[in-house]
Amino acid sequence: MTVDVEPFSLADPSGWEEFVRFMTANAFPFHMNPSPTREDLESRREDGDFDGPENAVLAARAEGELIGFVVVEDLESIGQLFDIRLANGARGKGLGTETVRGLVRHLFRECPNIVRIEGQTRDDNVAMRKTFLRSGFVKEAHCRKAWPTAEGELRDSVAYGLLRSDFETGQTTPLVWDEL
Repeated sequence: MTVDVEPFSLADPSGWEEFVRFMTANAFPFHMNPSPTREDLESRREDGDFDGPENAVLAARAEGELIGFVVVEDLESIGQLFDIRLANGARGKGLGTETVRGLVRHLFRECPNIVRIEGQTRDDNVAMRKTFLRSGFVKEAHCRKAWPTAEGELRDSVAYGLLRSDFETGQTTPLVWDEL
């Protein structure tokens, strides 16, 4: 099933309410705040985390149905980071991979300045790690005890990247690990 990833406006009050409803109705166990409240989201909005020249919110839809949101950061740089949130009922069906693939197509098409797209997750988020690999990303870093959890535990952070040139050619640029 193809997932369409498209711009979503939080400036429109009905758009903001839909975003808040989605974010507060679903649990995100691998995020620092797994159950954001309206107040959490409003605070992040005031901090500029969701919109402005550097950040954007995109909606992910499968067959027209909203299944998630992606917040993209650093839009004006050569490399973007993203935060993906899927609805509870959309997980475990391959829709995460299709969402990331749709995101990649959207960003490389709409943002000519982008050289790379980056993502990070916790080491225990196996589904997201597989999603990165299935979507053409390459593991580029494994940082020990670098991801604080809501419970106070520190998990390893695993970073992945996808180069525009790799996306366009279908060839993976080799990663040099042991150059010294």
